[in-house]
Amino acid sequence: MNFLTILPLAVVMVAGTQVVAAVLLASAEQPRAASLGYLAGAGAVVVTGVTLSWLLTRALRGPEARAETDVVRFERTASRIDWAVLALLAVLAVIVYLRRHRTGPPRWMGRLRRADPGYALRLGVVLVATAPTDDLTMAAVGASVARHDLAWWHLLPFVLLTLGLLAVPLLILLLARGRAATALPRLRAWTDRHGWVVSEVVIAFFALVTVLDLVESSRRG
Repeated sequence: MNFLTILPLAVVMVAGTQVVAAVLLASAEQPRAASLGYLAGAGAVVVTGVTLSWLLTRALRGPEARAETDVVRFERTASRIDWAVLALLAVLAVIVYLRRHRTGPPRWMGRLRRADPGYALRLGVVLVATAPTDDLTMAAVGASVARHDLAWWHLLPFVLLTLGLLAVPLLILLLARGRAATALPRLRAWTDRHGWVVSEVVIAFFALVTVLDLVESSRRG
């Protein structure tokens, strides 16, 4: 496994309310400032979330990995982490499926049109930190990177891609200019209809990678 394997999970992070909020902020009275505030808030939570999961997994895995010279026991530790990641992915898949019919932004998003950068920043923090799908995804990503004994910087491409996807509405605004009024609603509508399907495909892909790791560990054990 390398950091490229976890990149598709960035799609799961943004599919749904997160990207809808990004679209609405790109249509606000202060679109650039509000969008940048939103990205800052979301980015802070994503960095914190994957880092905490990475640190916790290393802490749980580290003492045994340092103390044991027995390869079999070392592989058992890695396998337990893989099973934990699979459990997280299974719960994530169920939540995404159950929420598949939730379309359209919540009523409270109506005030986003007048959002200032401070409010947008707080919104980014709250939306990512309180979303079960995002919490589970960050936990799975951090645990997988630590399980494969990869350095912390391997988390950065995932963080950057997540923020890049959330920045798409702002980029459309900056590049499309006059056509953004048409393009942004289309992006929101497409996400409402198909976001959950894309998320399920990505989760299945990552689950397959984890299963392959388990099979390889069992063979070595």
